[in-house]
Amino acid sequence: MTKKYVTFEMPKDLADEVYNTLEVVSKSGKIRKGVNEVTKALERNITKLVVISEDIEPEEIVMHLPLLAKEKKVAIAFVPTKQELGAAIGISVSCGAVAVVEEGKAEKDIASIVSKVNTLNK
Repeated sequence: MTKKYVTFEMPKDLADEVYNTLEVVSKSGKIRKGVNEVTKALERNITKLVVISEDIEPEEIVMHLPLLAKEKKVAIAFVPTKQELGAAIGISVSCGAVAVVEEGKAEKDIASIVSKVNTLNK
């Protein structure tokens, strides 16, 4: 069953690239974690990339994020699990959404992901 908020299918290798890049960003840049923080970051126009987990329940929690990101012209990546998303950003609990605010040492990787996601989303 596909989620209503997932706007396109993410290839597994791209999802893995997102996880790896988020590890670098969490150590050298700035991220916002959690749906509320991601929403605030999008509203403040400080977001470079939004990452949302596909297994969040209930899905209404994150349904507004793709619409808000599209309005703000921010790329969105979808990853399979919130547990892996939490691990990628260095926390011991699951995380439904992450916003990259400052890329840190992963600037080229973020640019590459944004480009690939924008291509998939057309």
